[in-house]
This record gives sequence, structure tokens and C-alpha cells, in this order.
Amino acid sequence: RMETDYNPMELPNNTGFEEDSDYRDFEGTDVKDMRLEAEAVVNDVLFAVSSMFVSKTLPCAEDVAYINVETREKNRYCLELTEAGLRVVAYDFDQTDDRLQTPYHETVYSLLDSLSPAYREVFGNAILQRLEALKKESQS
Repeated sequence: RMETDYNPMELPNNTGFEEDSDYRDFEGTDVKDMRLEAEAVVNDVLFAVSSMFVSKTLPCAEDVAYINVETREKNRYCLELTEAGLRVVAYDFDQTDDRLQTPYHETVYSLLDSLSPAYREVFGNAILQRLEALKKESQS
């Protein structure tokens, strides 16, 4: 009979597996959070650049995500997003160049402002339009 072939005392303790599985879920959540953070960055400024998207080629890790951006001047960059901020890691999509020592920017606005005069103009105009709309709202 097969029922007598196993001894419950020989089975591995399930608690360890459950802890591992919870830990994997927790790690997975962190990875997802950095990707979500990157998606939020993209959604914030997409209107002011030619194209911008989270890299599907470079790996997202619990502490890093990569964003490809093409400015309105047609310059391409790969950005690294970490707790330290954002920085350029390559001058093309889905690339990293370890030799590049570019500064971190606290915000995507600051980084794009330093890279793209056209971004600065479009973003500035969007703020002005929003302020005009608020002014009209408050006057009515």
C-alpha cells in the first residue's frame, strides 16, 4: 500500500517553505513598486518629451528601474531610477555604460530640465496654462 510508504516525520517542515514563499512575495512586491514608481515618473512628464517608457529589456530590481526617454530634440537617454534619484546611464535606449559618471537628480523634472530646453519650454507652458485656468476658476 502506498499510504504506508511515507512517514510524516520525514517530511520537511512546512513553516520554512511558507516563510520563503512570503519572503518571495515581499521581494516581488518591492520589484513591482520600483516599476510602479518608474511608470509614475513616465506618466508625469510624457506630455513634454517625444517618447518615454520603462525599459522592458533591462531588469527591474528591488532597488532600481530603467527608463528610456527621447527628448523633443531627438536625443535618446537611458535613465536609472533608484532611491538616490534619477541619472543618465547611457545615450541610447536599453543601455548602461558603467564609465558614465553622471549626477543624480532628485526629480525627473530637474533631470529633464538639464537635458532638454524644449522640455523646459513645454513644461513651463503647461504650468502657465494651469495657473491661468486656476485664475479663471477663482474669478468665476
